[in-house]
Amino acid sequence: MEAPGEAEGAARPDGRRAGLRCHHHVTEMLDLPFLPFCVLLGGLGFVCVAFVSAWCQHWRGGFALDGSAQMFNWHPVLMVTGMVVLYSAAALVYRLPATWRGPKLPWKVLHGSLALAAFTLAVLGLVAVFRFHNSHGTPNMYSLHSWLGLATILLFSCQWLAGFSAFLLPWAPAWLRAFYKPVHIFFGSTILMLSVASCVSGINEKLFFSLKNGTTDYKHLPAEAVFANMLGLLIILFGVLVLGALARPSWKRPDADSPDSCQPLLTAER
Repeated sequence: MEAPGEAEGAARPDGRRAGLRCHHHVTEMLDLPFLPFCVLLGGLGFVCVAFVSAWCQHWRGGFALDGSAQMFNWHPVLMVTGMVVLYSAAALVYRLPATWRGPKLPWKVLHGSLALAAFTLAVLGLVAVFRFHNSHGTPNMYSLHSWLGLATILLFSCQWLAGFSAFLLPWAPAWLRAFYKPVHIFFGSTILMLSVASCVSGINEKLFFSLKNGTTDYKHLPAEAVFANMLGLLIILFGVLVLGALARPSWKRPDADSPDSCQPLLTAER
């Protein structure tokens, strides 16, 4: 008769193999293809932009360029479009399977261009809100939302300039690119989280300022409040899904450390 320890030791390898097989099957089940997920994200991003546009058009009076409240409405639309949706598209460029083959340089240019477009929309959004405040004698930069939003955009500008200098210009040595790359990735995700927080806090702040007239008071949850709260939840969901896609190891470019990944723009072969 075998000793209990021997029987347990003999059974343990089979149990371990069974556990590994089970873990492998679960991993395969959860290993979703990126492209369908990307289509889902694109649809959700479109819904976020459509929601914020509908909110400003239907409940906030539409859009204008005259310094009025209608000019302020450009601010949330441009910020959600630029700092959340376009920024996320730039961050996800390297998750596309097409980027895993061939030169990386064209995808670097696309990544940088989408990020620059997002930054441009964010600056236009700042122009809209500052012009509205100045036209109505409203102080600038006094709320937590304004501090958080401006800090996010300043951090984004530093991120873009540092990325352009390190990865697309020829003077950065390879060791500096290798050192800065994880820093660039970390702050990329951080800026997205800050952008989502800025948008959600801005929606909440706008509702508190606007819905304070009797039956339309925010605490009574009128239709506009329900709609805008749903917009905030959609933005949070979008941001969480993008961060999840960025963190998923199986969706990362497998040859990220190849020599071509450090190829600068101005020394690329024509």
